[in-house]
Amino acid sequence: MPVFRSSTMFELAQDVKAFLKLEGGITRGTPLGPEQQMEEQRRMIESKDQEIARLRVKLLANGAGTQREGGINPENIVWIFGTARVGSTWLAAMMSDLERYAMWREPRVGALFGHYYYQRPRDEDSKDKHFILGLNKEVWLGSIRSFVLDAANATFSDEERDGYLVVKEPNGSIGAPLLMEALPESRMIFVVRDPRDVVASGLDAAKEGNWAAKVMNNAALADREPDAFVEERATHYLKFAGNARQAYEAHKGHKVLVKYEDLKAYTLGVMEHIYSTLRLPFDQEELARVVERRSWENLPEDKKGEGKFYRKASPGGWREDLTEQQVEIVERITAPLLNEFYPARGG
Repeated sequence: MPVFRSSTMFELAQDVKAFLKLEGGITRGTPLGPEQQMEEQRRMIESKDQEIARLRVKLLANGAGTQREGGINPENIVWIFGTARVGSTWLAAMMSDLERYAMWREPRVGALFGHYYYQRPRDEDSKDKHFILGLNKEVWLGSIRSFVLDAANATFSDEERDGYLVVKEPNGSIGAPLLMEALPESRMIFVVRDPRDVVASGLDAAKEGNWAAKVMNNAALADREPDAFVEERATHYLKFAGNARQAYEAHKGHKVLVKYEDLKAYTLGVMEHIYSTLRLPFDQEELARVVERRSWENLPEDKKGEGKFYRKASPGGWREDLTEQQVEIVERITAPLLNEFYPARGG
């Protein structure tokens, strides 16, 4: 396997040509058996995927958003995607409590680009040549990269930029595929939670007098038309968690899937798994102390309970919170993800 060391756009073009030549090559010599052929094909595909990802990083970096001296290293950015009410606040808090980790609390850059790109009807794009995001992605993907890196560099101190940046972005998860394409060397955590519990939590949060009643879209429906609110939140879950899943599947770099239910039941073990899988440095004793300090039991009593941000932390609570009709609505709308991650209908 040749080593590609391009540093200019011309050299990068030469690398791409060399790689395409490599891609079309077939190993010659002693004929391989069927199993050996399959293994050789798997190895070549894996190698090509890795090299394509590396060349893509170099192309983006040469085109825009190149790390400047003292700036954040894109490899040290850790995205947390999923949707609201999946435990991302808790997870990000534990991660950023460790030394040399900082949290970027919901920049919503994914929402900024994702809403227009993914929620605009595709037929409108084909009719409107002036719509910027309707152009080939290669035209503007580097600009998203620059936007994120420049904003991070402006937001965080020199010391913080020298470490790892944990980006809590549940409400920007609709744009997760674009962000991971623009910053393919960054790391990704996909957090998933039973959609019935997610919707039940959102329904409680939006009721009059509760913590999210004034900030959540369509919150008025929670009291006036709860079934309509449940339908809206289930649709929201499918879009946001669905796009996070799409980004996770496409990402070739370090990534990890985390279920909220596992994080709640085996917090320390899951946290160690996250750091190990993402190849992130951590001190086991420090992590254990953070997990203990951030546990549900150590939350002040006046900060948790019905109507508060920290509500139940009890998987399966949807059975008491949702009506049978509301459960049917959530299960019908979120079926593609529910069947994949929570196939047992009993929860």
